Amino acid sequence: MNFQNRPAGGASRNDPDVCNAKPRARRIMLYSHDTFGLGHLRRSRALASALTAADDTTSAIILTGSPVAGRFTFPERVDHVRLPGVTKLHDGSYVSETLGLDIDKTTSLRSALIQSTVEQYDPDLLIVDKEPAGFRGELLPTLEWLAERGQTRLVLGLRDVLDEADVLAAEWARKGAIEATEKFYDEIWVYGPRSVYDPTEGLQLSPETRARMHWTGYLRREITDDVETPDTPYVLITPGGGGDGAALVDLVLQAYEQAPDLSPDAVLIYGPFLSGDVREAFEQRVARLNGRVSAVGFDGRIESLFAGAQGVVCMGGYNTFCEVLSFDQRAVIVPRTVPRLEQWIRAARAEEIGLVHMLDENRDGMTADAMIKAIRGLPTQQRPSQAGAEGLLDGLDVVVARTKALMAQK
Repeated sequence: MNFQNRPAGGASRNDPDVCNAKPRARRIMLYSHDTFGLGHLRRSRALASALTAADDTTSAIILTGSPVAGRFTFPERVDHVRLPGVTKLHDGSYVSETLGLDIDKTTSLRSALIQSTVEQYDPDLLIVDKEPAGFRGELLPTLEWLAERGQTRLVLGLRDVLDEADVLAAEWARKGAIEATEKFYDEIWVYGPRSVYDPTEGLQLSPETRARMHWTGYLRREITDDVETPDTPYVLITPGGGGDGAALVDLVLQAYEQAPDLSPDAVLIYGPFLSGDVREAFEQRVARLNGRVSAVGFDGRIESLFAGAQGVVCMGGYNTFCEVLSFDQRAVIVPRTVPRLEQWIRAARAEEIGLVHMLDENRDGMTADAMIKAIRGLPTQQRPSQAGAEGLLDGLDVVVARTKALMAQK
């Protein structure tokens, strides 16, 4: 996309008065719609942390709809703006989380807040996570404004797997995502290796747009905040955000209930979205296991727990998978299969190349015996590094390099 051909609006950063001034520090904005779970926010936080660490004058703001954004720590020069939250119902429709507005008014409010924040912050780079047009098209007015102004580079960031090809193609057609991708974005970054999976398979993207795609590799995670970890060996159990993790937690508890000699002990992180009566019932079961399983609700500094574990039992979300690879953990992945096959596709492909073991409902059965066998097998399972995982984790370095290249074109 050639910015020289875009019409300029208002004062340009190339005007003489601007050019004679001291060069301003780079500003990066990341859009993370966050209607469910933690994945988008955590990925955006990892990107913002790496980009600001690479240049001590760069700042970043994350636009997020996550209701738990305030429970995370952010590094220096990284902040977030909370958009009004929305909740996805079982039938696929959305409702406002707290405001009592209908979804159309909530979307309009979010859209106006996004544009106002972008206009005031005036970013050099906007990185949009997963949704080219934003939630229900809320990003389109801002993308149009930025394109007309011609001062901000626009990047669409995609995780390694989105969904099965035909389902994704129908979804992007319905949302106008293909048109938005073709029209607005200077580059597309895929946060995974091309050798593992192509999330755009089946999408009718033009050759010109595909030429702007870059596979970064997975986004490496590091310990950012040290926390106390158990002194004795443990298996880490994490259903990610926890909103759809009750089945995994139940299966693990069944395993420890039915096998009194199952070891090592387990540390269970429920996630912020597993709550209410379901969690209360789990707490009662944990108490009866007399310390063999300990549980906490949520910890935004889960990296230390990953690093210290003897193995991991988890769902197959993108961020959890990056942590498995980054901390070279033997892992059993129990992927969800609804509403998307994303986690199953990722886990199946990872198992195929020897990175993890997957507990597959159709092949292994979702039974306590299957989970007991999987946990017992963790000590003899090969680590991801033995299958070449180290070569898959260049994502943050590539993102920093691509950002520098884009900024050099301004």
